Order: sequence, then structure tokens, then C-alpha cells
Amino acid sequence: MLGAGAWGTAFAKILAEAGSDVALWARRESVAAAIRAEGVNETALPGIKLPERISATSDLAAALDGAGLVFLAVPSQTLRGNLADWAAHLPDGSTLISLMKGIELGTTKRMSQVIVETAGVDPDRVVVVSGPNLAPEIAAEQPAATVVAGTDPVRAQQVQQAIALPYIRPYTSDDVIGCELGGAVKNVIALAYGMASAMGMGDNTKASLITRGLAETARLGVALGADPMTFAGLAGLGDLVATCSSPLSRNRTFGEHLGRGESLEEAQRAARQTAEGVKSCLAIRDLARAHGVEMPITEQVERVCHEGVDPRVAVKLLMGREMKPE
Repeated sequence: MLGAGAWGTAFAKILAEAGSDVALWARRESVAAAIRAEGVNETALPGIKLPERISATSDLAAALDGAGLVFLAVPSQTLRGNLADWAAHLPDGSTLISLMKGIELGTTKRMSQVIVETAGVDPDRVVVVSGPNLAPEIAAEQPAATVVAGTDPVRAQQVQQAIALPYIRPYTSDDVIGCELGGAVKNVIALAYGMASAMGMGDNTKASLITRGLAETARLGVALGADPMTFAGLAGLGDLVATCSSPLSRNRTFGEHLGRGESLEEAQRAARQTAEGVKSCLAIRDLARAHGVEMPITEQVERVCHEGVDPRVAVKLLMGREMKPE
């Protein structure tokens, strides 16, 4: 497991409890040492006891030595730089699993595409995991389902078996494009949802944002070759509902700061980190424009985040768009 943030740590716990020995790589030796000493990653998942089958290390080569499944759980915009350093250490034939949800700035590439390009591997070696998987709930062993998507069904099934638990039900899919887009765009829609919540808007508004947000996600997905049915499932609607509605969601929380009139810089200071959707909204907007796809909610979120538009103005612009059939 490369990445000892909340999701990487929670996923390492899943793997260990499902019967695997897990090497959890942390960038900072202080984090790895604390996990080894206390069996807890207090920075990422305070109070959650980790299984003994997890060994924490800051030595990349040691973490990857002999690994058949390599899980990647770093911020999406850092993936390319990290993989450039890691590629030489990746075991031959290993399956590379993306736990990240984002679109790369500049290239507008999905995370699996970045992995293939930077690591120089065949696309069949890459698997992605997506769905309504808020790390604190998973770590607390609350029941959830997820999607494991890959073009090689054998590798996807191997990952599925490696994470199946009484509280985790994984489904396989061959729609990598749809699963990745659902996971990336939902972060942007959750920013809009958080803004609406902070502005005191009601359930009709929030339901409309989720529904129309899903519609624009599906439009982009179909344009890129995804199966439209994917967006009705866990990696689409499921992840979108969880990320919009939960107070555990970083993107929803960040949107709430913006909805209270804070600037992007003020929201970053208050949240102590930048939500994935803040960066991805630029790349998703560019991807949509390149394929001639209308994504009005994404466009307005980008304007609020990066052009200083007042969220109330953004709402008026959304509501004032030309009438058309649904």
C-alpha cells in the first residue's frame, strides 16, 4: 500500500483483515514508526487499531519487495511525479490498483491512464476501486459496497477476493472509464452541494444538484466510451450521494466554507487541506470542453473556486440557463 493517508490506511486494514500481509508505505518515517509502535495511525485514522498483519515502513523498496498487488493511495495530482520515482521498483507482473479519484491537471487524463503512461505498463495490469467508501466509516467496519474495475477480469477478481469481508461487498466491472469518471466528478458536485447547504438551501435544491450532477457526469462518460449504466450504480450514484450528503466528506465540507463567503485561500486554511474536487474541476471542465459536453454545474464550481465568482451568482446563472428537455 503506497500512501498512509486515511483511505490508504483504511484499505490496508481491509486487506489485512481479509487475510493478506500488508506493507504500508508512509512518506514520513515518523508516521511509519508510530504505526509500528502503537498500531494506530493517529494522523489519518485516530483511535482505529490496525491489524498486526500490517507492517509500516518508509522504505519504498522494502514495501514493494515481492508484492503481487500494489495499491496506490496518494493525492491524484501527485501521482505522476510519485510514479516516476517508483516505477523502477514495481515488481514485474504485479497488479497496480488505483484508489485515487481525480483527473490530472494539464493532461486531463484519468488516474489509470497516468499509471499506464508513467509506469510503462500494459492497461490490463491496472485495476481501479471506486464507490461510496468514506474512510472513517470503513475503518469503523460499517457495511459498505464498492466496485473493482479492470479490463482483465482475472486481476479484477483477484482484487475482489482480496478485499471481501463481512462489512465489505465488492463487485467487479469492466468499465474502468465510467468508474473513474464517477469517482472524479462526484467531488466537484459535492463542492456545489456543500455551497448550497451553507447558503441555507433546501432538500429540493440538493436533490436537483445530485440529479443534474449525475446527468452531466453520465454525458461526459458516454462521450468517452463509458457504459451509461455504470452511473446508476455504486461508482456513480452511490459515490455521489455519499460524498454530497456526508459531513465526513472533505469536498462537501470545503464547499460549505465557500458557501459561507470564504475565499479559496480562507477555505484552504480552515479545512487545512485542499479537497480533490477543487483541483479536478479545472481538468474536468477542460475535458468536457474538448469533447463538446455541457457540464454547467462543473463550470460554475470552477468559476467559484478559481475565478472568485460569488456562489449566489453561480446559482442564478445555473437557474437562468436556456430552457430545454431533460
